Amino acid sequence: MSHPATGVQWDAIVIGTGMGGGTMGRALAEAGRKVLFLELGQAGHRAERNGLSETILPEARLARGLWPTPLHAIVDGRETSLHAPLGAGVGGSSVFYAAALERPERHDLEDTEGRPHPTGGWAVGYDAMRPWYDHAARMYRLHGTPDPLSPEPPLPMDPPPPLNAVEEALMTRMRAAGLHPYHAHTAIDRTEGCLACLGTKCPRRCKMDGRSAGVEPALATGNATLIERAEVTRLIGKDSVTGVEVRLGGALQVFRGAQVILAAGALNSPRLLHASASEAWPHGMANGSGLVGRNLMFHLNEMVALWPPRGTPDTGATKAIALRDLYHRDGARLGMIQAMGIRASYGEIVHFLNMMLARSALARVPGLGQLTRIPAALAAKVFGSAQIFVGLLEDLPYAENRVLHDPTQPERLAIRYDLHPELLARRRAFRRAISKAFRGQRRVFVGMGPELNFGHPSGTLRYGGDPATSVLDPDCRAHGLRNLWVADASFMPTSMGVNPSLTIAANALRVADAILKEPA
Repeated sequence: MSHPATGVQWDAIVIGTGMGGGTMGRALAEAGRKVLFLELGQAGHRAERNGLSETILPEARLARGLWPTPLHAIVDGRETSLHAPLGAGVGGSSVFYAAALERPERHDLEDTEGRPHPTGGWAVGYDAMRPWYDHAARMYRLHGTPDPLSPEPPLPMDPPPPLNAVEEALMTRMRAAGLHPYHAHTAIDRTEGCLACLGTKCPRRCKMDGRSAGVEPALATGNATLIERAEVTRLIGKDSVTGVEVRLGGALQVFRGAQVILAAGALNSPRLLHASASEAWPHGMANGSGLVGRNLMFHLNEMVALWPPRGTPDTGATKAIALRDLYHRDGARLGMIQAMGIRASYGEIVHFLNMMLARSALARVPGLGQLTRIPAALAAKVFGSAQIFVGLLEDLPYAENRVLHDPTQPERLAIRYDLHPELLARRRAFRRAISKAFRGQRRVFVGMGPELNFGHPSGTLRYGGDPATSVLDPDCRAHGLRNLWVADASFMPTSMGVNPSLTIAANALRVADAILKEPA
């Protein structure tokens, strides 16, 4: 039996409901367009507060809003399988994020004096993006204080909550060392009784994410419809997308819309385009350049534990502190440092050790994962009141780093990624700079080897003006397709030195504006 929505000619079909899809759908619905959201996962219950669980059964993971199957990864020639921190439910991965919405710096998007851009610059420059960053900051109720090192006008932000004792002590010590910390930019509207749901779903509506700031307001307009447990299998069409094929309850159905927006994530969006190969697109839809799925980037995480001065009252984990003193140093593109909002507690350490184990040569040893509990318990005692900070090291695009496609398993998420020598050299420089910046403070790096941030994939459908060297045009419309647009991190030519979320939201608003200029 056909779903009633198959008989509707939608103004826009949005595939994915995360930071990009949720923001896009809301902008279109508020402008009066009829929007259909298609989401692989389910809406769940608003009171849920689960985090990134280690549950492995696909149905159990979907029920918790998690990507159901493992990511198959070949990293530096070593094959492994792991549950990446990716969401599959209303709000996507953003319902689990720590709500860090940081604007990039000018040199992230364009050539600047003394800081040349590795790709020559993005298709849309900093000044053209600035009003969309402001719009996204207001939509996501950004809180924080300006970065004292930035020469740019600050984002529109509400005042943050007062610093607690740990935060005040750490900031005072950093300033004494010549650093320039500021109150991190977060999308948390800290109402009375706020639970500070960092890394977990927010059962209220104080954390702004793709669900609370995107899908839910879109549905409230009456112009949007959500279909959950909708597995998009392929896109149909030649010069335009004429149908979106979806598996619903085991049956294939086709939905049609004037505009189709792909916002399934930087790993899943190229996978879907590969799975949409046809006579018109033998190497995958929108793949005339051969770049669909290529130029995959992450960030490298450099985690460091910092202890507040002895005698400071323990007031819990902090997410309040960020600094950009090491963002670009000695000609090298490094990145920002920010508090993670977690403590080095037993649960976090077990999760971290198991992630390391999954990517090691010991991954296939049965039962070894259970043994991580012993060193985790010891480490939790040693770390005590330490606060965990992370440096986000910018990644750069290399065509050989890519999403893989197996026609016999078109639904499988798989990647190949090699750590480039220049990335490893910048990592060494970053660690040295971090050690020097925090000299005199009690500190220790958490982890020794390079740690890819699997929650920050980007770049796999890069935008640009030349169809031979990009998948999307500057408005993020697919080259060669009149009505296919992209609104996730796939479009990014470089990963920048900040969290991608604000840029994803800002770009989705910019692309929505371009779509609204199309004939309805």
